[in-house]
Amino acid sequence: MTHYLYQEQNWQAQLSDLITDPLELLNILELSPEQLLSGALLASTQFKLRVPRAFVTRMQKGNPLDPLLLQVLPHHLELEEHPDFVTDPLGEEQANQQPGVLHKYKTRFLLTLTGACAVHCRYCFRRHFPYQENLPKSEDWINIQHYIQSQPDINEVILSGGDPLTLSNRKIKLWIERLESIPQLKFLRIHSRVPIVMPNRVDEELISILKNSRLRIILVVHSNHASELDDFTCRQLQQLVAEKITVFNQAVLLKGVNDHVQILTDLSYRLFDAGVLPYYLHVLDKVKGAHHFDLNSQDIDSLYQGLLANLPGYLVPKLVREIAGEKNKTPLFGVSTF
Repeated sequence: MTHYLYQEQNWQAQLSDLITDPLELLNILELSPEQLLSGALLASTQFKLRVPRAFVTRMQKGNPLDPLLLQVLPHHLELEEHPDFVTDPLGEEQANQQPGVLHKYKTRFLLTLTGACAVHCRYCFRRHFPYQENLPKSEDWINIQHYIQSQPDINEVILSGGDPLTLSNRKIKLWIERLESIPQLKFLRIHSRVPIVMPNRVDEELISILKNSRLRIILVVHSNHASELDDFTCRQLQQLVAEKITVFNQAVLLKGVNDHVQILTDLSYRLFDAGVLPYYLHVLDKVKGAHHFDLNSQDIDSLYQGLLANLPGYLVPKLVREIAGEKNKTPLFGVSTF
């Protein structure tokens, strides 16, 4: 299907027709099945391939090293054991106060409303998270409300997952209205990769829900490479910005995907074209199955030095690492800080 047809197709249809078979993905990209080295199919059974067809149209056919493909294609190296790479690298089990609630930081807490994603990124730090045990039901709202009210420092809620924008507009509106009913809340942050991989999700109804909330809405999207940001995706993001919805981007440093100064520079400029400001550049979370994306501290430091030299300050994302148990993300700069 062409780019144009995907732009006309509604997002619900796209979400129900994801590619989940690695062999189908390779066939679409005109790559041989041998690109799936021994063990890759097993890796896919442990963490299933999921990718929207609209996102695949941005991948380069015939290129096994396409940076978008590398983020989603199962790899045999995911099966390797590395002692520092664990199933819960951010200590979220301990922060999981009750179903749906992850409270790690003083003034904000995270609601996981769904375990579903439109895309399975192979480096996902929640690829082992027990979603089914933690998803809040409607009857859990009262407990969540009481929890917020018992923590008067909380003024912001972060909707995460999974991906909250895989939920229907009706459900998103319901949860926003619930949160609006708590006077102490002032900000609502939504973390989502969906506007990048399936930009049709940014429809008129969603924009209306967000712009009419009494809460200050911040949408944090997730793009790692400028090739993800075609013209249509940029136009969809610009619609949000035009309605005074703050849109930031967070990226993850990934070996073989964006570990080059020019790639990261191009990403910042392309985001700015879309009205989006770079927010965080994350050092890889040490999640089991993602070791092959890791970079050493010297390479990271050199990359960031280059980024500082290439970009104006307002387009330089903060280089950070999240450390389990810390009260904030840890800024990184200079080899000694790694």
